[in-house]
Amino acid sequence: MSGASVEAVQLYDRAVTTFNLYRGDPFHLLDRAIEQAPCFEMAYILKAYLCAMATEPSSISAAQGMLEKAQALPVNEREKSHINALNHLLKGNWSKAATLLDHHNITYPRDLIGLQIGHLIDFYRANSRNLRDRIARVLRQWSPEIPGYAILLGMHAFGLEECGHYAQAEESGRQAIEMEPLDCWAHHAVAHVMEMQGRVQDGIGWMTTRESCWSGEDNFFKVHNWWHLALYYLDLGQFDTALALYDGPVREDRSSVALDMVDASALLWRLELLGCKVGNRWQELANQWDQHADGKLYPFNDWHAVMAYLGAGRDADVERLLTLFQSQSRSSKEVAIWAHQIGLPLMKGFKAFWNGDYQAAAEQLYSTRYISNRFGGSHAQRDIIDLTLTEAALRGGLRNLAQALANERLALKPHSAMNLNFLSRAAMEQNLMSD
Repeated sequence: MSGASVEAVQLYDRAVTTFNLYRGDPFHLLDRAIEQAPCFEMAYILKAYLCAMATEPSSISAAQGMLEKAQALPVNEREKSHINALNHLLKGNWSKAATLLDHHNITYPRDLIGLQIGHLIDFYRANSRNLRDRIARVLRQWSPEIPGYAILLGMHAFGLEECGHYAQAEESGRQAIEMEPLDCWAHHAVAHVMEMQGRVQDGIGWMTTRESCWSGEDNFFKVHNWWHLALYYLDLGQFDTALALYDGPVREDRSSVALDMVDASALLWRLELLGCKVGNRWQELANQWDQHADGKLYPFNDWHAVMAYLGAGRDADVERLLTLFQSQSRSSKEVAIWAHQIGLPLMKGFKAFWNGDYQAAAEQLYSTRYISNRFGGSHAQRDIIDLTLTEAALRGGLRNLAQALANERLALKPHSAMNLNFLSRAAMEQNLMSD
């Protein structure tokens, strides 16, 4: 590694492990590594990647500063490849960066940072196939004896789950956790399997019996895993428990981390959708979104900010973001295309729903649901679109559509209390019409 010293590499290795497990503070370790070796190329590169992965406006300028420092230093071919990917990532061209990291991973199949950053980029752009295949392309060149192998299995588990290979995903995730019990990404991959299969009681058991492994104070991913637990309780109709989780581990720290606020918005919206009034909780969350919702960086975040702004009655901020997304119609930047083609109709649909125009909401969301996997999040996260669409159809008197959507959901989760309730309500509406 260019510009490194023995001491700096030791600190860097600890930072990499911290990042692999999403536990602890990799930035502090990287800063110490740079103090030891001011020309340590990979320390600057990793720090830039970590800032970029935050999807927060304030972090992008920091990432750009790290990249500029890295570009001013002597580099080898592997480091040059990382810099090339970073340049495209920071310009908002996520798929170009992902493709460059595809080739990087093929050339350097044991570069764990390249694999993990590529995997996260695939997640942020909702590319299910590459979440799976990026890891599959290199997995045979690893073995259990190589440090980091368990991390690879955990990433592969999530990719398998997002592609619907649930049995393989669960097997890979459990194997990863057996090797590295603190791998919260692998833990969350198994939680996704249980969510997608409607195994609610299994999911609750999985989360609660392993809570000590994923809920520590130094765990960057803990809020998201608490969110998964809340989803299981929502499916059971236990709204008080889900709301208590919101007030407790999901939101008690008033986190301003974008990932945490996405989960908070999505949980409050689901609670409201299912008839649970959340009071003034929207106001606090909306205020926190102000420092992130710039309408330029990452549309998936802005869409979740709109949920909070709608809940808080901050219509001017909803219109601000709608106007910004509308203005990006001619941009060739990938995030601008996501904003205009996907984010804009989603925001319009959610706004229509909140304002009681359910037929307009159903029209917007039905047309968007099939293209929404081009930007952001997992199947479980994007299910909020279909939930809102189904509820809009019920409230808007679109009985045939509501029944069809309920049947669609029950085909995947036949024992879901939430989905059975959707079907029951749709059938009740049909009977009322017949009478």
